[in-house]
Amino acid sequence: MVGAGIVGLAAASRLLDAGWRVTVLADRPTAASTSHLAAAVWFPTRADPRDRVLAWGAATFAELADQARRGVPGVLMRESLALYREDPGTPWWAAAVPDLRPARPDELPAGYAHGLRFAVPLVEMPVHLPWLTDDLLARGAGFVTHRLDRLDDAPSVTGGPDLVVAAPGLSARELVPDAAVVPVRGQIVRVTNPGLTLSVRDEGHPGGRAYVHPRTDDVILGGTLDEGVWDATPDPATEAAIVARCTDLVPELAHAAVLGSVAGLRPARPTVRLERGTLADGTPVVHDYGHGGSGITLSWGCADEVVRRSAGP
Repeated sequence: MVGAGIVGLAAASRLLDAGWRVTVLADRPTAASTSHLAAAVWFPTRADPRDRVLAWGAATFAELADQARRGVPGVLMRESLALYREDPGTPWWAAAVPDLRPARPDELPAGYAHGLRFAVPLVEMPVHLPWLTDDLLARGAGFVTHRLDRLDDAPSVTGGPDLVVAAPGLSARELVPDAAVVPVRGQIVRVTNPGLTLSVRDEGHPGGRAYVHPRTDDVILGGTLDEGVWDATPDPATEAAIVARCTDLVPELAHAAVLGSVAGLRPARPTVRLERGTLADGTPVVHDYGHGGSGITLSWGCADEVVRRSAGP
């Protein structure tokens, strides 16, 4: 397994379930991955093709909802409100979300005529990723920190595996190499929680996309989708703009203290690449990358397909 973000770790877990011996190879610890920074609320963002995204997303929704019921650390279901200025009709992703309904007028903030109510999984990554890593270790997975220059070098580093699964995120651009992989910069702001429990989002806010995701001890505000931007340094002006438009959605945030701001580079591609191939030495490889802003949303569904493709195309 090349890659230790949520996509790679989910695939590693499913491969262990299927009886494979697994070594996770990455150039940095999971705590330094883009996944660790993610707001990590189930919602398809910057990922195609829609038919496959819907299938992967539905499978992931079911898995994370089950994890929340079982009390897996860091995974919970969060009531959500998506806001619209025009009637959204039925969103293309609606089939994956049980019990989605139109919001009542009394549930809508000022300036909005339409909304959708639903509950989706939210994953607190600083809690969940260490738990998932420990779970994999306890089940026999190995972890190796090593920087690859080429994906074709993976077999020599890991001792001649029967299969390589490539989930290197943005690094796929150089490792595979795949020039179709591009960064989509996302900045989020972490603030104190004034007692919020409802996630609220407006993907069409005039100031830019806006979402408010309450977690156990804080609230994540976002965000940006800056395609082709490589700079992961948080920008103070962007932080202020995010806070302003999120406060438009949820006025209770007006006095929330800013705890910090981070930016990460989502690994985007015109379509998610999930297919079987062969490395230069003949080792089979299953590619699993290019999830854009939908890593947590597609992770477990893609992991299921990785296992199916591990046996052949």
